[in-house]
Amino acid sequence: MTKDNHFSRKKRLPRIMRLLRRIRPANLPVTYRHNRVVLFPDGPGFFRSLHAAIRSAQHFVLLEYYLIRDDRTGTAFAAELAEAVKRDVRVLLIYDYIGCVETPSSYFKNLAQRGVELIPFNTPSFRRGVGWFDKRDHRKMALIDGKLAFLGGFNIGDEYAGIVALLQRFRDVGFSISGNAVQELVRIFCEAWQMERGELPDLLRQQMSGNNQPCTTKHGKACVTVVSGGPHHRSSYIRSAYLVSLASASEEIIIATPYFVPGPRIIRSLLRATRRGVRVRLLLPSRCDVPVVSLLGRSYYGALLKQGIEIYELEGEILHAKVMLIDGERTVIGSANLDQRSFHRNFEINGIIDSNIFGGQINRMLQEDFMGSRRIFLEHHEQRGIIARMLEKVVNLFSWFL
Repeated sequence: MTKDNHFSRKKRLPRIMRLLRRIRPANLPVTYRHNRVVLFPDGPGFFRSLHAAIRSAQHFVLLEYYLIRDDRTGTAFAAELAEAVKRDVRVLLIYDYIGCVETPSSYFKNLAQRGVELIPFNTPSFRRGVGWFDKRDHRKMALIDGKLAFLGGFNIGDEYAGIVALLQRFRDVGFSISGNAVQELVRIFCEAWQMERGELPDLLRQQMSGNNQPCTTKHGKACVTVVSGGPHHRSSYIRSAYLVSLASASEEIIIATPYFVPGPRIIRSLLRATRRGVRVRLLLPSRCDVPVVSLLGRSYYGALLKQGIEIYELEGEILHAKVMLIDGERTVIGSANLDQRSFHRNFEINGIIDSNIFGGQINRMLQEDFMGSRRIFLEHHEQRGIIARMLEKVVNLFSWFL
């Protein structure tokens, strides 16, 4: 950052305030100061730390995951939870029913028999109406004693832990938070539990009562804002947080996302950023586990490349990280993709981390990913065949559902 950028950063506030007046969310997220945030740039490090934290739990472990596989990683995860229950630690788990549809029911029955209290999110039912079938709990969250939280894009599976062949691995990223922000995550977990069970978990009623005083201990220097989104909200808080962060950029925007179906508002914000001199770089997958989404994402390339936005496709591993870095100091990171599903139909959880140190770590990680990527140029993109162009137009008709 240059000294001159001090003045360009002062221009952010008017842009943000104008955007907030247009968005007008019901409740603005609260920013929590003095948190410690630790980055886990790969699967092995993330799961080692997660397992160690579960072993250290003394009171409760709260877990909310979209996908849990019955493989080596899932088996080790289940063993850690069972051992925690043996130590009289309460373990509560919410898993997405559709996300885990390929996981044998015996896996979850075994967890229940070993004392884990669990809820499948959104089991098929007409009670909520036909439209509710399309809703997913896409969060990835583990909370230890209300003091330590693990978030990010990692599901529980071998492809995330990095113990499969390179071309089958998911390139993902996670992080942990210790500090006051964790209490907000506990509240969000309680809200999801109550939504499915109809009542709060008994050991957490005090957490939701509003009588508990926030911890005044300074764990670190990071400011953390927790952004929770879901179809129960009148508008997309996840998209609004992205828009506000994009509007705040004065120098550089770097975005890594596996599913790029941003919609017109995000596209307009990216183009406005380039017009005010902000460098914008997108890191997208060269191979995607949902090929039709990748095809749809490439339909946006032409308009973006013509305006000077740089696009790179990660080769080797399958990109699954969801990260946005603003001016090297503000990081938006979590479970939400830049797509319509994450904006409107999934329950998601993101953290906005204001920290030069954490931002520097994210920047170095992303620069390494760019080195393993192929840059897309407009001339090459325009040479794609007529079949690809036709398929893009057809898929665009269904972009809302992807």
